[in-house]
Amino acid sequence: MSIKPDNYLLVDSNSEFSREYAEYLRKHSHNKKSQLIVAGDNTRHLLKMMFDELIKDYSYCDFANEISVSELASYLNEHHNICGVLISSLDYHLANKEQQFIFNSLHPVRYLLDQQEDGGFKYQKLTDKANINHLSCQGPLPNVGEDIEASLCKLETD
Repeated sequence: MSIKPDNYLLVDSNSEFSREYAEYLRKHSHNKKSQLIVAGDNTRHLLKMMFDELIKDYSYCDFANEISVSELASYLNEHHNICGVLISSLDYHLANKEQQFIFNSLHPVRYLLDQQEDGGFKYQKLTDKANINHLSCQGPLPNVGEDIEASLCKLETD
């Protein structure tokens, strides 16, 4: 599966993984200006990625802390129109139930990222139930009956 990751939030739980993904996007993007937004607790790393023009914006977030995630959601709802969330597959599967609840609350459109041996990345749509609550950063919800994924994210077909 391939997606167009414009205005996606990348959960930065592993600095090396996030940098490799951002560099991969820049290398394979027709538009060299990144539209990726990253949130995590290593602001020094995130700021460096922004100065290297690998990401559009960043925000501090301790994903183990609901208050921090709620503040992230407020910031994103005010300043960005997030189309979905990207989470390292390994981090999602190693997370406990409380952490998975937080990940599943971030946005109704969520993809797990796996890095391939060739350096590429594979997207897998997360099918766990999304939780819409104070931790969500999807902005205004579409009208009932609309396809939420089509409304919130731009899919790219191969």
